[in-house]
Amino acid sequence: MAAEAGTGGATLLGRRSECEALDRLLTDVVSGTSRVMVLRGDAGVGKSELLGYLSKKVAGWRVATARGVESEMELAYSGLHQLCGPLLDHLDRLPVPQREALATVFGLGVGPSPDRFLVGLATLSLLAEAAEQQPLVCIVDDAQWLDQASAQILAFVGRRLLAERIALVCSARTGSDDEVLAGLPELSIQGLGDSDARALLLDNVYGPLDAAVCGVNRAVRQRDQRLLYLPHVAH
Repeated sequence: MAAEAGTGGATLLGRRSECEALDRLLTDVVSGTSRVMVLRGDAGVGKSELLGYLSKKVAGWRVATARGVESEMELAYSGLHQLCGPLLDHLDRLPVPQREALATVFGLGVGPSPDRFLVGLATLSLLAEAAEQQPLVCIVDDAQWLDQASAQILAFVGRRLLAERIALVCSARTGSDDEVLAGLPELSIQGLGDSDARALLLDNVYGPLDAAVCGVNRAVRQRDQRLLYLPHVAH
């Protein structure tokens, strides 16, 4: 059965425009156009939540994921191995030089370190093979902590995706290393507005909160049959 762009799942609070951008990305991929997007913003701003929204929308699709790990930044191709490991059942379909290049960097074969350009071509071919039967969504969180080799290969692939029915969506912090995945299409992720931030706080915190934090003098809210009392603040 052909994959369809997901329509289920609530839009994240205060993130309507960002969720709509991700929805359009999926629609394009289903229609046969590859899409790339880097969600770039400050730490804790909600990039991972948006990736979670995307993951729910593509339930039933073929999905490959990776997460940058700060302690693995010196391990060449460790991030790429996370992403491509589940797709290696397609490795035999690649041209021999590309197959041998990936086998070498992933420790599946023995040989001299392959040219990074060849590794990039091999990765692009592997993703295209994996997307042959149904669209493929590649999700990479915390790209600022990818090892340099993996980041370069993902940027290489992202610049060359055309009509393979592949989505490559990554998150990266602003200010940590803006060179990570530089040049790829970006969506800037900003903090929530005050009203949305307060609503999110009230929806997720049970117990007394200072009224100054919530922007109210007195409120009584019920959550799971428990009352949340916000004390009166004298002015």
